[in-house]
Amino acid sequence: MMLGTVIGPRVRPLTPLGRVEALGRPFRALRPGAALIGLVLLALALVWSGAATQRFDEVKQARAAEVAKKRASGRKGDLALYQRINDRVDRGENYYTVALDEQRNNHYPTRPFVTVRMPTIAWASVLLGPLAWKWLGLGLLAGTGLAWAAHLRHVTSLPERLLVLALTIVAGWQAVLPMVGLKHDVIAGLLLSLGFALYRPGRWWPAWIAVLLAVLVRELALPFVLVWAFVALTGRRWTELRAVLLLLALCIAAIALHAFAVHAAQLPNDPQSPGWTEMLGLPLVWGSFADVTPLQRVPAWVAGPAALLALVGWAGLGGRTGLFALLWFGGMSVAVALFARSNTFYWVLLMLPAYFIGLALAPRALADWVQSALGRRARRHGTLIGA
Repeated sequence: MMLGTVIGPRVRPLTPLGRVEALGRPFRALRPGAALIGLVLLALALVWSGAATQRFDEVKQARAAEVAKKRASGRKGDLALYQRINDRVDRGENYYTVALDEQRNNHYPTRPFVTVRMPTIAWASVLLGPLAWKWLGLGLLAGTGLAWAAHLRHVTSLPERLLVLALTIVAGWQAVLPMVGLKHDVIAGLLLSLGFALYRPGRWWPAWIAVLLAVLVRELALPFVLVWAFVALTGRRWTELRAVLLLLALCIAAIALHAFAVHAAQLPNDPQSPGWTEMLGLPLVWGSFADVTPLQRVPAWVAGPAALLALVGWAGLGGRTGLFALLWFGGMSVAVALFARSNTFYWVLLMLPAYFIGLALAPRALADWVQSALGRRARRHGTLIGA
């Protein structure tokens, strides 16, 4: 039987995204055998994530030794570096001259260009001042929590939405720190989480603005735009796709201008980055999530499975939101596992606070999964969902 949207006497076949939306909660559609095998594999993965996160403590100890060595040589840390850059820009100096000078003098690499942050935060700090960042961070965090509660209102219960609000605040706790204006990844992560929540079919422009700002703060947010373009393409939402491609072009142009400006300020003997080829795997992802959230206060054998279950919760949601979350969070986690170094653990902040909202969705996802394994798949109701 063909699934599609009825238009008069004609039936238009569903788009690939439409089929995902028509499926509803995907774990309900699993066959008993597949569901049972999946649950066994999930149980093994949860055990492994706990053990792997415990081993991540060794990575943290090595990182702490590296930080101590660098501080002994006069390097005071990233936040102190960014504060000095902001102070000098506030006095009227050119951002790129200042940034490369400070990084060079404090033994930070300046090659390739991505080792130098984009100037957005420094310029905004001149306009806003350090105190304004604290209120801006608080506003972004509160707005993100409320936006997600509204986004999920038709597919979650009231207790789940209250848990969504609580998890947003807990996972985004760094937004209320006094030095949040020096944390590029925290700000970019908040903007991406907000943009994700603000999206509606036919009213995507608020998300468009938030995502553009995120990339202007941190170029590592660019893959979010690629995921958006892919999802718009699978939904055959051509107007939206054109807007996202324009967004992509603007982001690439901004990054290219940044690269040109950095290159113009570099000196022949500037230090080179050690690269991004450590390939520390998923333990780095789970350990990093534990390191930058209150999960650092719980045992590693709890923190690792909690981080994994958040992704399971998103996968069980279904629809466009669930698909987008799985592509973004899953893809970014793989990127961190493959390319991040132990001292670039903060890349996971680009997924926060939205990533841990998945924990509010995990109980229903697991319940759907278990029901399918027991052969009690819920009967599917509803009308056909079109593009």
